[in-house]
Amino acid sequence: MSTVMLTTPDINRPALQLTGYYEHFVRERVQIIGYVEYSYIMQLDEEERNRIYERFISSGIPCVIFTTLTEPSEQMLEISRRHGVPTLVTERTTSGFMAEIIRWLGVELAPSISIHGVLVDVYGEGVLIMGESGIGKSEAALELVRRGHRLVSDDVVIIRKVSDVTLVGSAPDMTRHFIELRGIGIIDVKTLYGVEHVKDTQAIDLVIKLEDWNRDREYDRMGLEDEYMEFLGNRVVAHSIPIRPGRNLAVIVETAAVNHRQKKMGYNAAQELKRRVQENMIMKREGKV
Repeated sequence: MSTVMLTTPDINRPALQLTGYYEHFVRERVQIIGYVEYSYIMQLDEEERNRIYERFISSGIPCVIFTTLTEPSEQMLEISRRHGVPTLVTERTTSGFMAEIIRWLGVELAPSISIHGVLVDVYGEGVLIMGESGIGKSEAALELVRRGHRLVSDDVVIIRKVSDVTLVGSAPDMTRHFIELRGIGIIDVKTLYGVEHVKDTQAIDLVIKLEDWNRDREYDRMGLEDEYMEFLGNRVVAHSIPIRPGRNLAVIVETAAVNHRQKKMGYNAAQELKRRVQENMIMKREGKV
């Protein structure tokens, strides 16, 4: 059996092709035959139908899928077998199936990279924790899991660019749901804490960069201007968090996630404080305070 390679997340409904028009035909796409196309084919006589099948199937398409309880005829199945074109059937309606397969192909065929880090779902926000080995990324993730949040990936995160604004992270199949803790070893989060504490994929909304405390460096204390990291051409808001004994990383990550969500909803605490300070200064100048 030959291997079929899909290279594009788009699909095609071959309405015009079934009438004989093959100019501008995107033959590399998954071909969807819905009820309308099926009804047109079935009203033709058998000889014409087989001629259409032969030209369509032999045109170099990767596969064809029948939706809405329609089924290919034995003649079409024979032509498909002869040309090595998979022919599939689904009970899903055409519009619903098209939306789902476009979404799925968009994720599976998206450009991707692998980076060293930990991805956690915190209050619905995808938080990518980065930093040097041994700085405490996995320990922070475990504490977040214990506090009710969900682990997506530890150590290696596969990032896929599913659109110009969305990055989706996941774990390699080999290490999914596992965390490595130095001094203890490998733990299975799904087994220890339950399926409600793990997740297979998550959009990346925020990056937390953990780094050793450097007393000579000035860290952002207001947060008036966002910093960003870029992955596959997409920018993600990033915060650099200095590590010192006694700092509760899980609480800091939770707060960063909630604050990021609040900013997306239109409220910026730093901007609000700046506004209050400016109003107070104006009132003092005017002698009202």
